[in-house]
Amino acid sequence: MRAFTMTDIIRKKRLGEALTDAEIDFVVSGAVDGSVPDYQLSALLMAICFQGMTPRETATLTLAMAKSGETVDLSPVGGVTVDKHSTGGVGDKTSLVIVPAAAACGVKIAKMSGRGLGHTGGTVDKLESIPGTRTDLSREEFLSVVRKTGCAVIGQSGNLCPADKKLYALRDVTATVESVPLIASSIMSKKIAAGSDCILLDVKTGSGAFMKTLPEAETLAREMVRIGKDVGRRTVALITDMDRPLGYAVGNALEILEVCETLQGRGPADLTAECVELAANMIVLGGKAPDVETGREMVRAALQNGAAFQKFCEMIAAQGGDVSYLREPGKFALGAVQKTVAAPASGFVTRVAAEEIGLASVGLGAGRETVGESVDFGAGTLLHKNRGDLVTAGEPLATLFTSDAARLPAAEKRVRAAFAIGPAKPAEQPLILARIE
Repeated sequence: MRAFTMTDIIRKKRLGEALTDAEIDFVVSGAVDGSVPDYQLSALLMAICFQGMTPRETATLTLAMAKSGETVDLSPVGGVTVDKHSTGGVGDKTSLVIVPAAAACGVKIAKMSGRGLGHTGGTVDKLESIPGTRTDLSREEFLSVVRKTGCAVIGQSGNLCPADKKLYALRDVTATVESVPLIASSIMSKKIAAGSDCILLDVKTGSGAFMKTLPEAETLAREMVRIGKDVGRRTVALITDMDRPLGYAVGNALEILEVCETLQGRGPADLTAECVELAANMIVLGGKAPDVETGREMVRAALQNGAAFQKFCEMIAAQGGDVSYLREPGKFALGAVQKTVAAPASGFVTRVAAEEIGLASVGLGAGRETVGESVDFGAGTLLHKNRGDLVTAGEPLATLFTSDAARLPAAEKRVRAAFAIGPAKPAEQPLILARIE
């Protein structure tokens, strides 16, 4: 007979006491099988939000959620496998650059990604803008693609971490999303269930990120790295700047075009630099380079000699995509309704508010505001200027793409508000703010 009830667990956490492993397992299993009602789960989430969790509690919750549904066995792939997670940003197409770049350097990558929600884009949506590309591969197909090409990126399995899906849905409607232990366990449970040996975390901070300040991002990154260590997965976190859009393209097909340019050594300087750093860390985690500097040299070579782009083409072809779109970018159908936003004055761009650009792109049809909403692959915002650039009055700041003219006015208003122009060039901000291991 159990020595506790859900009421006991809620009261215990409300008083700031640590829950036992058995109590946490009871909560997680009850969330999945429905034996614990939503109102009691919500009460516990609120208590956790106020009282926090110890590292041991957070690790136990993470593992329990990871084991609450299907888990992926990547041993048939062979060798060390590496996964990567980003906390989300505007114009953040790094996964689609670093996965093939690192794979071209010998790293095995079996990655499950999500769709966009709110102002941040989703890797799965971007991939599906390439005609024919499948992100719903079966487990056998997924492993086959990784064995064949060294990498694959698919959508998350329907039964991966069902406990997390349940608790996240409740957090979303009970104002308990911001709890660091709950965020960390949610992210890491999915990464652990996905089966990779090593995990690279890209924790964004700034106006376009969910973690707005560097201290917030560092706290979350340290918690996730500690969880990885506690459950036996080598984990490294990079904290990266998201105070401005990354690169110039925001929107699914637009970002794929920028990915292809970057994979061929012609991408924007900021996107290229961040991808080199992320991919270099993946290469070190995968045991293909002794240190990060060697990893950087390997990535730069793969971008310049075409190996990274060729690997991307191989992956897309293996997932059913039409590679001719990657080789002939003019085939992509961008939004037929377009609008150029011109600079109101001359000077330097001192700010490009990332969140406003992201919301504008969602408003144009590039993202979804509710789960299940359709996405216009050709919609989005193409920036012509970013923070630090010199601009002349009347010169284009951005071009908006959509298939629905009615969407333009609100998006244009957001984009105009996102830009600030001043007489002095702003100080350069580093892209990589910290590395936590």
